[in-house]
Amino acid sequence: MSVAPVPAGRRERNKQAKLDRITTAAAELFAEHGVSEVTTQQIAEKADVGAGTLFLYAKTKGELLLMVQNAHYAEALGRGEADAAALTDGSESILAIVRQIVECNRRQVENGRTYLREMVFGDPAEPRHGEALAIVAQTEAAIARILRRAFLVTEGEAAILAHVVSAIMFLCMAASVHASSSVDEIILDIRQQIAAVLPR
Repeated sequence: MSVAPVPAGRRERNKQAKLDRITTAAAELFAEHGVSEVTTQQIAEKADVGAGTLFLYAKTKGELLLMVQNAHYAEALGRGEADAAALTDGSESILAIVRQIVECNRRQVENGRTYLREMVFGDPAEPRHGEALAIVAQTEAAIARILRRAFLVTEGEAAILAHVVSAIMFLCMAASVHASSSVDEIILDIRQQIAAVLPR
């Protein structure tokens, strides 16, 4: 006999509704103005919550950015994996994943670069940082699967190479030299660096 799921109580629904409003408000303001030009007070006002309530969901503006961007990056990874599945060439399959993540990062350059800093230097014990790191791990796992299939390397070698590819991608996105570069220019740089480390 199956047990019907217990519907969320009013308190839980109210909490989720506030979180949704906060996330939507932060996403809209960050997209319009950039993270550095937005205050937590503006986000609270747009979400129609008090500043104290806002800080129950995210203690800093960086955490709010992680909350918003994590969802975008997870979606980008999903699109990249779908694109990669349609290709047979190993390098192009990897770059299909990379391209989606780079495009996501460059939608709003300041937000993308700030997100990377928050992800790398933030507290990994904080849930939003943990979610960001989990997306990186999922990205590396997807790349490792391609490496094993296309380049016939061991599981351990694939994991190491996927970590290197991930590092190349994140450094290229974060590098000051690429602050005004297009997606295609960044992808070309990543392509050239990846070609130097992938098995022949």
